[in-house]
Amino acid sequence: MDQDLNGKVAAVTGAASGIGLECAKMLLDAGVRVGLVDREGDKLHHLCAELGPNAFAVVTDLTNPASVANMLPQILEMAGQLDIFHANAGSYVGGPVAEGDPDQWDRMLNLNVNAAFRSVHAVLPHMIARGSGDIIMTSSIAGLVPVVWEPIYTASKHAIQAFVHTVRRQVAPHGIRVGAVAPGPVITALIADWPAEKLEAAKVAGDLMEPAEVAAAVKFMLTRPRNVTIRDIVILPQRNDL
Repeated sequence: MDQDLNGKVAAVTGAASGIGLECAKMLLDAGVRVGLVDREGDKLHHLCAELGPNAFAVVTDLTNPASVANMLPQILEMAGQLDIFHANAGSYVGGPVAEGDPDQWDRMLNLNVNAAFRSVHAVLPHMIARGSGDIIMTSSIAGLVPVVWEPIYTASKHAIQAFVHTVRRQVAPHGIRVGAVAPGPVITALIADWPAEKLEAAKVAGDLMEPAEVAAAVKFMLTRPRNVTIRDIVILPQRNDL
């Protein structure tokens, strides 16, 4: 029997747009109280007013360790507990390494890897103490299949996969499930730097997915019976070369 999410509390990072926002909406529709975690405070408060009383803003700069340390206390103050944590926030850099900007790589790696690890670390003691919880991390098909045109991004998502596979085994005895959702190309701000002609051609050809399709996969992961863990779920457009 599917697990009922009604009455649970979740937090989703990078929730001001894209996959994070769609996952927050999916959870709200399932009866979950959802903390939208992002650094864009004004946008978060506006979204929460639109989404209703079960949505609350958790203003956090994930690249600032002190801000991350204050994330869980904010959630507990407003909701009292945390059942589901979705480490979704991330950024994207593609292109040839020889022509890349290492400073830009550092910013991406800090968010995609260091901030993701730090945010999970921040919530784990609470879940361990409660003996239950779900952690979902937004990975990418690039975390399983090296993508030649995005080597630094691919490396960041391979790091996420390694983290998911090891932490899952560490915390399983505490009743905590850890899994990765690994989508192919999704229409979000992360692909805003694609050449316009490539983006339009991909849309026309059906080579891109909508964020809501990723949210549906996350819902599937979270609603499995507690004795089942979806370690990785890969979602691709029907037309793809990966």
